Amino acid sequence: MKKPLLILTLMLVAASPNCFAEIRTSSVFGDSMVLQRSKPIHVWGWADPESSVEVSLAGKTETVKSDAEGRFDAKLPAMEAGGPHQMKISSGDQTLQFSDVLIGEVWVCSGQSNMQWAVEQADDADLESLAANFPSIRMISVPRIGTQEPQTSFDGKWESCTPESVKQFSAVGFYFGRQLHQTLGVPIGLIDNSWGGSSAEAWVRRDLLKSSGNFEELLAKWRDTESTYDHEDAMAKFKTKLAEWKKTGKGRKPSTPRNPLINQHRPANLYNGVLYPIIGYTIRGVIWYQGESNAGRAYQYRNLFPMMIQSWRDEWGQDDFPFYWVQLADYLQEVDEPSDSAWAELREAQTMTLSNLPNTGEAVIIDLGEASDIHPKNKQDVGKRLARWALANDYGYKIPYQSPTYKSMKTLDGKIVLEFDHVGGGLDLFDVQEPIGFAIAGPDKKFVEAEAKITGKATIEVSAESIPQPVAVRYAWANNPVCNVQSKEGLPMTPFRTDDWKGITADVKK
Repeated sequence: MKKPLLILTLMLVAASPNCFAEIRTSSVFGDSMVLQRSKPIHVWGWADPESSVEVSLAGKTETVKSDAEGRFDAKLPAMEAGGPHQMKISSGDQTLQFSDVLIGEVWVCSGQSNMQWAVEQADDADLESLAANFPSIRMISVPRIGTQEPQTSFDGKWESCTPESVKQFSAVGFYFGRQLHQTLGVPIGLIDNSWGGSSAEAWVRRDLLKSSGNFEELLAKWRDTESTYDHEDAMAKFKTKLAEWKKTGKGRKPSTPRNPLINQHRPANLYNGVLYPIIGYTIRGVIWYQGESNAGRAYQYRNLFPMMIQSWRDEWGQDDFPFYWVQLADYLQEVDEPSDSAWAELREAQTMTLSNLPNTGEAVIIDLGEASDIHPKNKQDVGKRLARWALANDYGYKIPYQSPTYKSMKTLDGKIVLEFDHVGGGLDLFDVQEPIGFAIAGPDKKFVEAEAKITGKATIEVSAESIPQPVAVRYAWANNPVCNVQSKEGLPMTPFRTDDWKGITADVKK
Protein backbone atom coordinates (compact mmCIF):
# COMPACT_ATOMS: atom_id res chain seq x y z
CA MET A 1 0.00 0.00 0.00
CA LYS A 2 2.94 2.33 0.51
CA LYS A 3 4.32 1.99 -3.02
CA PRO A 4 1.55 3.96 -4.84
CA LEU A 5 1.88 6.73 -2.25
CA LEU A 6 5.61 6.92 -2.86
CA ILE A 7 5.07 7.14 -6.63
CA LEU A 8 2.49 9.92 -6.16
CA THR A 9 4.88 11.84 -3.92
CA LEU A 10 7.69 11.61 -6.49
CA MET A 11 5.33 12.80 -9.23
CA LEU A 12 4.32 15.81 -7.16
CA VAL A 13 7.94 16.66 -6.41
CA ALA A 14 8.87 16.36 -10.08
CA ALA A 15 6.03 18.70 -11.00
CA SER A 16 7.04 21.27 -8.39
CA PRO A 17 8.33 24.52 -9.96
CA ASN A 18 11.08 24.62 -7.37
CA CYS A 19 12.57 21.40 -8.70
CA PHE A 20 11.77 21.65 -12.37
CA ALA A 21 14.90 23.21 -13.84
CA GLU A 22 18.28 24.47 -12.83
CA ILE A 23 18.86 28.20 -13.27
CA ARG A 24 21.11 28.94 -16.20
CA THR A 25 22.38 31.97 -18.09
CA SER A 26 24.49 32.66 -21.14
CA SER A 27 28.20 32.17 -20.46
CA VAL A 28 28.64 35.91 -20.92
CA PHE A 29 27.61 35.96 -17.26
CA GLY A 30 30.16 34.35 -15.00
CA ASP A 31 32.81 34.69 -12.33
CA SER A 32 35.19 37.62 -12.88
CA MET A 33 32.89 39.36 -15.38
CA VAL A 34 32.71 43.10 -15.81
CA LEU A 35 29.31 44.77 -15.87
CA GLN A 36 28.67 48.16 -17.45
CA ARG A 37 28.63 51.12 -15.08
CA SER A 38 26.14 54.00 -15.17
CA LYS A 39 23.53 52.03 -17.11
CA PRO A 40 20.74 49.66 -16.01
CA ILE A 41 22.30 46.19 -15.96
CA HIS A 42 20.38 43.63 -18.01
CA VAL A 43 20.52 40.09 -16.60
CA TRP A 44 18.72 37.24 -18.34
CA GLY A 45 18.53 33.50 -18.22
CA TRP A 46 16.22 30.54 -17.72
CA ALA A 47 14.55 29.06 -14.67
CA ASP A 48 11.26 27.28 -13.98
CA PRO A 49 8.45 28.47 -16.25
CA GLU A 50 6.39 31.25 -14.69
CA SER A 51 8.41 31.33 -11.49
CA SER A 52 9.69 34.18 -9.36
CA VAL A 53 13.37 35.00 -9.94
CA GLU A 54 15.43 37.28 -7.71
CA VAL A 55 18.65 38.91 -8.97
CA SER A 56 20.88 40.73 -6.50
CA LEU A 57 24.18 42.60 -6.83
CA ALA A 58 25.99 45.08 -4.57
CA GLY A 59 23.01 45.54 -2.29
CA LYS A 60 20.52 46.01 -5.14
CA THR A 61 17.79 43.45 -5.80
CA GLU A 62 15.30 42.99 -8.62
CA THR A 63 12.53 40.37 -8.65
CA VAL A 64 10.90 39.30 -11.91
CA LYS A 65 8.78 36.43 -13.20
CA SER A 66 9.96 34.01 -15.88
CA ASP A 67 7.74 33.44 -18.91
CA ALA A 68 6.08 30.23 -20.13
CA GLU A 69 9.40 29.11 -21.65
CA GLY A 70 11.31 29.82 -18.46
CA ARG A 71 13.07 32.93 -19.78
CA PHE A 72 13.55 35.76 -17.30
CA ASP A 73 14.83 39.30 -17.90
CA ALA A 74 15.84 41.56 -15.04
CA LYS A 75 17.18 45.11 -14.99
CA LEU A 76 19.31 46.09 -12.03
CA PRO A 77 19.70 49.83 -11.43
CA ALA A 78 22.73 51.66 -12.81
CA MET A 79 25.77 51.46 -10.54
CA GLU A 80 29.14 53.14 -10.26
CA ALA A 81 32.45 51.51 -11.09
CA GLY A 82 33.89 49.24 -8.43
CA GLY A 83 33.94 45.79 -6.92
CA PRO A 84 34.56 42.99 -6.49
CA HIS A 85 30.93 42.06 -5.90
CA GLN A 86 28.90 38.88 -5.89
CA MET A 87 25.84 38.38 -8.09
CA LYS A 88 23.18 35.98 -6.90
CA ILE A 89 20.26 34.67 -8.96
CA SER A 90 17.65 32.74 -6.99
CA SER A 91 14.39 30.99 -7.84
CA GLY A 92 12.68 28.69 -5.34
CA ASP A 93 15.40 26.54 -3.83
CA GLN A 94 17.74 27.04 -6.81
CA THR A 95 20.58 29.58 -6.58
CA LEU A 96 23.26 30.61 -9.06
CA GLN A 97 26.16 32.74 -7.85
CA PHE A 98 28.93 34.64 -9.64
CA SER A 99 31.90 35.97 -7.68
CA ASP A 100 34.63 38.56 -8.27
CA VAL A 101 32.27 40.73 -10.32
CA LEU A 102 33.52 44.20 -11.28
CA ILE A 103 31.62 47.20 -12.57
CA GLY A 104 33.28 49.37 -15.20
CA GLU A 105 33.30 49.80 -18.97
CA VAL A 106 32.34 46.97 -21.36
CA TRP A 107 33.13 46.85 -25.07
CA VAL A 108 32.49 44.21 -27.73
CA CYS A 109 35.46 43.53 -30.05
CA SER A 110 34.15 42.11 -33.31
CA GLY A 111 34.93 41.62 -37.00
CA GLN A 112 37.30 39.34 -38.87
CA SER A 113 40.94 38.24 -38.66
CA ASN A 114 42.50 41.61 -37.96
CA MET A 115 40.37 41.83 -34.82
CA GLN A 116 40.90 38.15 -34.03
CA TRP A 117 44.70 38.56 -34.46
CA ALA A 118 46.18 37.80 -31.05
CA VAL A 119 48.68 39.71 -28.96
CA GLU A 120 51.20 36.91 -29.43
CA GLN A 121 50.99 37.41 -33.23
CA ALA A 122 51.46 41.18 -33.21
CA ASP A 123 54.42 43.53 -32.79
CA ASP A 124 56.50 43.23 -29.60
CA ALA A 125 54.46 40.27 -28.39
CA ASP A 126 57.08 39.31 -25.80
CA LEU A 127 57.37 42.77 -24.25
CA GLU A 128 53.64 43.46 -24.37
CA SER A 129 52.83 40.14 -22.72
CA LEU A 130 55.42 40.58 -19.97
CA ALA A 131 53.86 43.89 -18.97
CA ALA A 132 50.21 42.74 -19.16
CA ASN A 133 49.45 42.62 -15.44
CA PHE A 134 46.02 44.26 -15.30
CA PRO A 135 43.74 42.49 -12.78
CA SER A 136 40.89 44.90 -13.55
CA ILE A 137 40.93 44.24 -17.29
CA ARG A 138 38.78 41.18 -17.90
CA MET A 139 38.48 39.32 -21.20
CA ILE A 140 36.18 36.69 -22.66
CA SER A 141 36.18 35.12 -26.15
CA VAL A 142 33.22 33.53 -27.90
CA PRO A 143 34.13 30.30 -29.79
CA ARG A 144 33.65 30.37 -33.55
CA ILE A 145 30.43 28.52 -34.37
CA GLY A 146 28.59 29.05 -37.67
CA THR A 147 24.96 28.01 -37.59
CA GLN A 148 21.45 28.96 -38.66
CA GLU A 149 20.13 28.15 -35.16
CA PRO A 150 20.39 30.89 -32.51
CA GLN A 151 22.76 29.83 -29.71
CA THR A 152 21.79 30.83 -26.20
CA SER A 153 25.22 30.25 -24.67
CA PHE A 154 28.81 29.26 -25.51
CA ASP A 155 31.87 27.57 -24.10
CA GLY A 156 33.83 30.44 -22.61
CA LYS A 157 34.69 32.23 -19.39
CA TRP A 158 35.97 35.59 -18.18
CA GLU A 159 39.66 35.85 -17.32
CA SER A 160 41.75 38.55 -15.70
CA CYS A 161 44.46 40.02 -17.90
CA THR A 162 47.81 38.39 -17.14
CA PRO A 163 51.00 37.88 -19.14
CA GLU A 164 49.70 34.43 -20.07
CA SER A 165 45.99 35.05 -20.66
CA VAL A 166 46.58 38.10 -22.87
CA LYS A 167 48.63 36.18 -25.44
CA GLN A 168 45.62 34.54 -27.08
CA PHE A 169 43.33 37.56 -26.85
CA SER A 170 42.59 40.07 -29.62
CA ALA A 171 45.54 42.46 -29.91
CA VAL A 172 43.41 45.38 -31.15
CA GLY A 173 40.88 44.70 -28.41
CA PHE A 174 43.53 44.55 -25.70
CA TYR A 175 45.38 47.70 -26.78
CA PHE A 176 42.08 49.56 -27.03
CA GLY A 177 41.01 48.33 -23.59
CA ARG A 178 44.38 49.01 -22.01
CA GLN A 179 44.30 52.63 -23.16
CA LEU A 180 40.82 53.07 -21.69
CA HIS A 181 41.82 51.41 -18.41
CA GLN A 182 44.95 53.50 -17.97
CA THR A 183 43.08 56.70 -18.86
CA LEU A 184 39.81 56.16 -16.99
CA GLY A 185 41.12 54.19 -14.02
CA VAL A 186 38.10 51.84 -13.99
CA PRO A 187 37.66 48.11 -14.73
CA ILE A 188 37.40 47.23 -18.40
CA GLY A 189 35.50 44.25 -19.84
CA LEU A 190 36.32 43.07 -23.38
CA ILE A 191 34.16 40.57 -25.26
CA ASP A 192 35.83 39.16 -28.40
CA ASN A 193 33.58 37.38 -30.88
CA SER A 194 35.57 38.02 -34.07
CA TRP A 195 36.07 35.40 -36.79
CA GLY A 196 38.79 35.60 -39.43
CA GLY A 197 37.62 36.00 -43.00
CA SER A 198 34.02 36.63 -42.00
CA SER A 199 31.64 38.34 -44.42
CA ALA A 200 29.40 41.10 -43.13
CA GLU A 201 26.22 39.31 -44.22
CA ALA A 202 27.05 36.46 -41.84
CA TRP A 203 26.55 38.91 -38.93
CA VAL A 204 22.98 39.84 -39.94
CA ARG A 205 19.67 38.08 -39.42
CA ARG A 206 18.51 36.27 -42.53
CA ASP A 207 15.01 37.76 -42.52
CA LEU A 208 16.45 41.29 -42.46
CA LEU A 209 18.63 40.59 -45.47
CA LYS A 210 15.61 39.23 -47.32
CA SER A 211 13.17 41.98 -46.39
CA SER A 212 15.59 44.76 -47.36
CA GLY A 213 15.34 43.74 -51.03
CA ASN A 214 19.01 44.59 -51.64
CA PHE A 215 20.56 41.16 -51.37
CA GLU A 216 18.40 38.81 -53.43
CA GLU A 217 21.22 37.67 -55.73
CA LEU A 218 23.44 36.92 -52.73
CA LEU A 219 20.69 34.99 -50.94
CA ALA A 220 19.82 33.11 -54.14
CA LYS A 221 23.43 31.97 -54.45
CA TRP A 222 23.31 30.65 -50.90
CA ARG A 223 19.94 28.95 -51.40
CA ASP A 224 21.50 27.06 -54.29
CA THR A 225 24.48 26.05 -52.15
CA GLU A 226 22.22 24.97 -49.30
CA SER A 227 20.09 22.80 -51.56
CA THR A 228 22.94 21.10 -53.41
CA TYR A 229 25.95 20.84 -51.10
CA ASP A 230 26.50 17.44 -49.49
CA HIS A 231 29.43 17.48 -47.08
CA GLU A 232 29.49 13.70 -46.63
CA ASP A 233 29.75 13.27 -50.39
CA ALA A 234 32.47 15.93 -50.56
CA MET A 235 34.44 14.13 -47.84
CA ALA A 236 34.07 10.78 -49.58
CA LYS A 237 35.43 12.21 -52.83
CA PHE A 238 38.27 13.86 -50.93
CA LYS A 239 39.28 10.57 -49.28
CA THR A 240 39.31 8.85 -52.67
CA LYS A 241 41.54 11.57 -54.14
CA LEU A 242 43.78 11.52 -51.07
CA ALA A 243 44.25 7.77 -51.32
CA GLU A 244 45.13 8.09 -54.98
CA TRP A 245 47.60 10.89 -54.22
CA LYS A 246 49.27 8.82 -51.52
CA LYS A 247 49.51 5.91 -53.91
CA THR A 248 50.96 7.80 -56.87
CA GLY A 249 52.54 10.85 -55.25
CA LYS A 250 51.57 12.88 -58.32
CA GLY A 251 50.33 16.44 -58.21
CA ARG A 252 49.39 18.56 -55.24
CA LYS A 253 47.98 17.02 -52.08
CA PRO A 254 44.15 17.35 -52.07
CA SER A 255 42.74 19.91 -49.63
CA THR A 256 40.21 18.87 -47.02
CA PRO A 257 36.83 20.28 -48.08
CA ARG A 258 35.34 22.98 -45.87
CA ASN A 259 31.65 22.85 -45.18
CA PRO A 260 30.16 26.16 -46.43
CA LEU A 261 27.01 25.56 -44.41
CA ILE A 262 28.86 26.14 -41.13
CA ASN A 263 31.42 28.72 -42.26
CA GLN A 264 31.82 32.44 -41.60
CA HIS A 265 30.31 33.56 -44.91
CA ARG A 266 26.83 32.05 -44.94
CA PRO A 267 24.23 34.74 -44.18
CA ALA A 268 23.22 34.82 -40.48
CA ASN A 269 25.71 32.13 -39.45
CA LEU A 270 27.68 34.41 -37.16
CA TYR A 271 24.64 36.32 -36.00
CA ASN A 272 23.31 33.04 -34.63
CA GLY A 273 26.56 31.42 -33.56
CA VAL A 274 28.70 34.11 -31.96
CA LEU A 275 26.56 37.25 -31.64
CA TYR A 276 23.19 36.01 -30.40
CA PRO A 277 24.55 34.60 -27.09
CA ILE A 278 25.73 38.07 -26.02
CA ILE A 279 22.97 40.28 -27.44
CA GLY A 280 21.50 42.30 -24.61
CA TYR A 281 24.53 42.24 -22.31
CA THR A 282 24.84 45.82 -21.15
CA ILE A 283 27.76 47.43 -22.96
CA ARG A 284 29.22 50.84 -23.67
CA GLY A 285 29.80 50.07 -27.35
CA VAL A 286 31.42 48.06 -30.15
CA ILE A 287 34.75 48.23 -31.96
CA TRP A 288 34.84 46.54 -35.37
CA TYR A 289 37.58 45.56 -37.81
CA GLN A 290 36.18 43.94 -40.96
CA GLY A 291 35.70 44.60 -44.64
CA GLU A 292 38.41 42.67 -46.44
CA SER A 293 36.01 39.82 -47.25
CA ASN A 294 33.46 42.23 -48.70
CA ALA A 295 35.87 44.35 -50.77
CA GLY A 296 34.79 42.67 -54.02
CA ARG A 297 31.22 43.84 -53.29
CA ALA A 298 32.08 47.30 -51.97
CA TYR A 299 29.02 49.07 -53.38
CA GLN A 300 26.80 46.50 -51.71
CA TYR A 301 28.61 47.25 -48.44
CA ARG A 302 27.21 50.79 -48.59
CA ASN A 303 23.85 49.32 -47.60
CA LEU A 304 24.98 46.18 -45.81
CA PHE A 305 27.31 47.74 -43.25
CA PRO A 306 24.96 50.41 -41.85
CA MET A 307 22.10 47.90 -41.89
CA MET A 308 24.20 45.51 -39.83
CA ILE A 309 25.06 48.21 -37.28
CA GLN A 310 21.45 49.36 -36.96
CA SER A 311 20.17 45.79 -36.60
CA TRP A 312 22.59 45.19 -33.73
CA ARG A 313 21.45 48.36 -32.02
CA ASP A 314 17.79 47.50 -32.49
CA GLU A 315 18.18 44.05 -30.96
CA TRP A 316 20.44 45.15 -28.13
CA GLY A 317 17.81 47.61 -26.97
CA GLN A 318 20.38 50.14 -25.71
CA ASP A 319 19.68 53.02 -28.07
CA ASP A 320 22.41 54.04 -30.50
CA PHE A 321 25.44 52.75 -28.63
CA PRO A 322 28.80 53.84 -30.13
CA PHE A 323 30.10 51.75 -32.99
CA TYR A 324 33.67 52.45 -34.09
CA TRP A 325 35.40 50.63 -36.93
CA VAL A 326 38.83 50.42 -38.51
CA GLN A 327 39.06 51.46 -42.14
CA LEU A 328 40.94 48.99 -44.33
CA ALA A 329 44.71 49.39 -44.22
CA ASP A 330 46.99 49.72 -47.22
CA TYR A 331 47.69 46.32 -48.75
CA LEU A 332 49.09 44.61 -51.89
CA GLN A 333 51.63 46.09 -54.26
CA GLU A 334 51.94 49.78 -54.98
CA VAL A 335 51.07 50.85 -58.53
CA ASP A 336 52.71 53.56 -60.63
CA GLU A 337 49.58 54.94 -62.29
CA PRO A 338 46.16 55.90 -60.89
CA SER A 339 43.72 53.04 -61.29
CA ASP A 340 40.48 51.59 -60.00
CA SER A 341 40.51 49.69 -56.72
CA ALA A 342 37.97 47.50 -54.94
CA TRP A 343 39.69 48.18 -51.63
CA ALA A 344 39.42 51.93 -52.21
CA GLU A 345 35.70 51.50 -52.91
CA LEU A 346 35.28 49.50 -49.69
CA ARG A 347 37.04 52.24 -47.71
CA GLU A 348 34.66 54.71 -49.32
CA ALA A 349 31.66 52.61 -48.24
CA GLN A 350 33.01 52.55 -44.69
CA THR A 351 33.43 56.32 -44.65
CA MET A 352 29.94 56.86 -46.06
CA THR A 353 28.52 55.09 -43.00
CA LEU A 354 29.68 58.01 -40.84
CA SER A 355 27.00 60.22 -42.42
CA ASN A 356 24.39 57.46 -42.55
CA LEU A 357 24.33 56.59 -38.85
CA PRO A 358 24.80 58.62 -35.66
CA ASN A 359 27.36 57.83 -32.99
CA THR A 360 29.77 56.08 -35.34
CA GLY A 361 33.48 56.56 -35.90
CA GLU A 362 36.25 55.48 -38.25
CA ALA A 363 39.89 54.89 -37.35
CA VAL A 364 41.92 55.55 -40.50
CA ILE A 365 45.06 53.38 -40.77
CA ILE A 366 46.09 53.95 -44.39
CA ASP A 367 49.64 54.42 -43.04
CA LEU A 368 49.87 51.22 -40.96
CA GLY A 369 49.44 48.41 -43.50
CA GLU A 370 51.92 45.99 -45.05
CA ALA A 371 52.01 45.27 -48.79
CA SER A 372 52.69 41.56 -48.37
CA ASP A 373 50.57 40.84 -45.30
CA ILE A 374 46.84 41.37 -44.95
CA HIS A 375 47.42 41.26 -41.18
CA PRO A 376 49.60 44.27 -40.31
CA LYS A 377 51.53 43.58 -37.10
CA ASN A 378 51.19 47.08 -35.64
CA LYS A 379 48.03 46.60 -33.63
CA GLN A 380 49.06 49.04 -30.90
CA ASP A 381 48.39 52.11 -33.03
CA VAL A 382 45.14 50.63 -34.32
CA GLY A 383 43.91 50.19 -30.75
CA LYS A 384 44.98 53.73 -29.85
CA ARG A 385 43.16 55.28 -32.80
CA LEU A 386 39.97 53.49 -31.83
CA ALA A 387 40.51 54.55 -28.21
CA ARG A 388 40.73 58.18 -29.31
CA TRP A 389 37.18 57.98 -30.63
CA ALA A 390 35.89 56.49 -27.39
CA LEU A 391 37.82 58.82 -25.08
CA ALA A 392 36.68 61.90 -26.99
CA ASN A 393 33.07 60.98 -27.73
CA ASP A 394 32.08 58.80 -24.79
CA TYR A 395 34.30 59.95 -21.96
CA GLY A 396 34.66 63.67 -22.61
CA TYR A 397 38.39 64.01 -23.21
CA LYS A 398 39.43 66.96 -25.37
CA ILE A 399 41.81 65.09 -27.66
CA PRO A 400 42.16 64.76 -31.45
CA TYR A 401 40.27 61.70 -32.65
CA GLN A 402 39.00 62.04 -36.23
CA SER A 403 41.16 62.03 -39.34
CA PRO A 404 40.88 64.93 -41.80
CA THR A 405 37.97 64.31 -44.20
CA TYR A 406 37.06 65.79 -47.57
CA LYS A 407 34.50 68.61 -47.37
CA SER A 408 34.24 70.41 -50.72
CA MET A 409 36.01 71.45 -53.93
CA LYS A 410 36.03 74.36 -56.32
CA THR A 411 37.72 74.88 -59.67
CA LEU A 412 39.92 77.92 -60.08
CA ASP A 413 42.19 78.77 -63.05
CA GLY A 414 42.70 75.18 -64.16
CA LYS A 415 43.24 73.93 -60.62
CA ILE A 416 41.03 72.33 -58.00
CA VAL A 417 41.04 73.68 -54.47
CA LEU A 418 39.98 71.14 -51.85
CA GLU A 419 38.67 71.97 -48.40
CA PHE A 420 38.71 69.57 -45.46
CA ASP A 421 37.02 69.06 -42.10
CA HIS A 422 38.54 67.73 -38.88
CA VAL A 423 42.01 69.05 -39.58
CA GLY A 424 42.91 69.62 -35.94
CA GLY A 425 45.82 72.03 -35.74
CA GLY A 426 46.02 72.07 -39.52
CA LEU A 427 47.03 69.89 -42.44
CA ASP A 428 50.54 68.52 -42.30
CA LEU A 429 52.82 66.13 -44.20
CA PHE A 430 54.69 62.99 -43.30
CA ASP A 431 58.21 62.23 -44.55
CA VAL A 432 58.09 64.01 -47.96
CA GLN A 433 57.65 67.78 -47.86
CA GLU A 434 55.01 67.93 -50.58
CA PRO A 435 51.57 66.33 -50.67
CA ILE A 436 51.56 63.02 -52.52
CA GLY A 437 48.80 60.57 -53.31
CA PHE A 438 46.56 62.84 -55.39
CA ALA A 439 45.19 62.10 -58.87
CA ILE A 440 43.22 64.46 -61.07
CA ALA A 441 40.95 63.97 -64.10
CA GLY A 442 39.22 66.01 -66.76
CA PRO A 443 35.88 65.35 -68.47
CA ASP A 444 37.26 62.17 -70.05
CA LYS A 445 37.43 60.61 -66.56
CA LYS A 446 41.04 59.55 -67.03
CA PHE A 447 43.10 60.16 -63.92
CA VAL A 448 46.74 61.18 -63.88
CA GLU A 449 49.13 61.82 -61.02
CA ALA A 450 48.67 65.35 -59.71
CA GLU A 451 50.82 67.99 -58.13
CA ALA A 452 49.51 69.34 -54.86
CA LYS A 453 50.35 71.93 -52.22
CA ILE A 454 48.89 72.94 -48.90
CA THR A 455 47.47 76.45 -49.24
CA GLY A 456 45.88 76.93 -45.83
CA LYS A 457 45.07 75.27 -42.55
CA ALA A 458 42.35 73.19 -44.22
CA THR A 459 42.94 73.58 -47.98
CA ILE A 460 45.01 71.86 -50.66
CA GLU A 461 45.44 72.95 -54.29
CA VAL A 462 45.69 70.18 -56.91
CA SER A 463 46.61 70.39 -60.59
CA ALA A 464 48.31 68.70 -63.54
CA GLU A 465 49.70 70.29 -66.71
CA SER A 466 48.03 67.64 -68.87
CA ILE A 467 44.58 68.37 -67.41
CA PRO A 468 43.66 71.98 -68.31
CA GLN A 469 40.01 71.53 -67.34
CA PRO A 470 39.99 69.39 -64.18
CA VAL A 471 36.69 68.09 -62.84
CA ALA A 472 37.60 65.49 -60.21
CA VAL A 473 40.26 64.57 -57.67
CA ARG A 474 41.05 61.35 -55.85
CA TYR A 475 43.34 60.81 -52.89
CA ALA A 476 44.87 57.55 -51.71
CA TRP A 477 42.61 55.77 -54.20
CA ALA A 478 44.42 52.43 -54.51
CA ASN A 479 44.83 49.12 -52.71
CA ASN A 480 48.16 50.31 -51.34
CA PRO A 481 48.40 54.05 -52.00
CA VAL A 482 51.53 56.13 -51.55
CA CYS A 483 50.19 59.11 -49.59
CA ASN A 484 51.38 61.40 -46.83
CA VAL A 485 48.81 64.01 -45.73
CA GLN A 486 47.83 64.06 -42.08
CA SER A 487 46.75 66.45 -39.36
CA LYS A 488 49.42 68.10 -37.24
CA GLU A 489 48.38 65.61 -34.55
CA GLY A 490 49.45 62.75 -36.80
CA LEU A 491 46.08 61.36 -37.88
CA PRO A 492 46.24 60.40 -41.59
CA MET A 493 43.84 61.96 -44.05
CA THR A 494 40.83 59.84 -44.96
CA PRO A 495 41.05 58.47 -48.54
CA PHE A 496 38.40 60.04 -50.76
CA ARG A 497 37.24 60.97 -54.25
CA THR A 498 35.25 64.00 -55.37
CA ASP A 499 33.53 62.16 -58.24
CA ASP A 500 30.72 59.62 -58.13
CA TRP A 501 31.63 57.79 -61.31
CA LYS A 502 30.64 54.15 -61.47
CA GLY A 503 33.15 51.92 -59.72
CA ILE A 504 34.37 48.44 -60.53
CA THR A 505 32.24 46.79 -57.81
CA ALA A 506 29.03 48.66 -58.64
CA ASP A 507 27.35 45.71 -60.31
CA VAL A 508 28.71 42.91 -58.13
CA LYS A 509 25.87 41.44 -56.09
CA LYS A 510 27.16 38.08 -54.83
